[in-house]
Amino acid sequence: MKLDIQAYIESGVIESYILGLATEQEVAELEQLRKQYPEINQALAAFEASLEAQAMANAKQPPAHIKQRLFKTLHEEFDDVAITATQPQAATTSGKVVSLFWNKYAAAAAVLLIVASAGLNIYFFNKVEKLQSQYLALVNERNSLEAGLNIYKTKALDIYNSMQLMSDPNMLKVSMPGIKGKENNLATVFWDKQSKEVYLLPNRLPQAPENKQYQLWALVNGKPVDAGLLSADCNGLCKLKNVPDAQAFAITLENKGGSPAPHLDQLYVFGKISG
Repeated sequence: MKLDIQAYIESGVIESYILGLATEQEVAELEQLRKQYPEINQALAAFEASLEAQAMANAKQPPAHIKQRLFKTLHEEFDDVAITATQPQAATTSGKVVSLFWNKYAAAAAVLLIVASAGLNIYFFNKVEKLQSQYLALVNERNSLEAGLNIYKTKALDIYNSMQLMSDPNMLKVSMPGIKGKENNLATVFWDKQSKEVYLLPNRLPQAPENKQYQLWALVNGKPVDAGLLSADCNGLCKLKNVPDAQAFAITLENKGGSPAPHLDQLYVFGKISG
């Protein structure tokens, strides 16, 4: 399979590699691919250059008082060397004096470079930490978006499967309108005439109280038979119990867990099977 090199570069692995966040597997893979694809080396160089440009654009000089203290120290050291050089014994130790002069000068210069370097190191450290935090935030955001996308994909698949079931020619559709006083209620049973499976679509049913649950009943020879409970998380087409035979369906609101017999005063919808 041909590698989509642009997608690979934009995946964030380049930044992870430079910032030291890549896994061993990602590092090994990148080291191998950069030998084959010059675009990867270009992307690595570009990101390194952008980090360097940001660092130089925001570089800070060491505090002024440190600079002043260093030059004061240098001045005092040079004065000491000059005094030593004018003393009588300087004639016999001139080589040592010159050596001492340059050794102290070099030491002071080294201190100045160390201070400046420390300032830059602190800046780069803070910058890298900030970039790492931003990168991790982007990774978390991407993961959240992917999780949300997967949820939508699952819902879309459920809707598609429900539509396939409802359009199956073996499915018998039984509409259950609300009874008198509950005319706005509506639910639909889809009954597979071959497999005898029953699916319920709660089109318009009020949300059941926390301690209550809707129960479907199949009327067989005038007697109600339990056809299953509607779970609280059912928002689409929900499979209930198989029903071998029925002349009508009804739904009542029962205590959570269901009832062995329907409470007719809690009847919400009712529908006869036509034909």
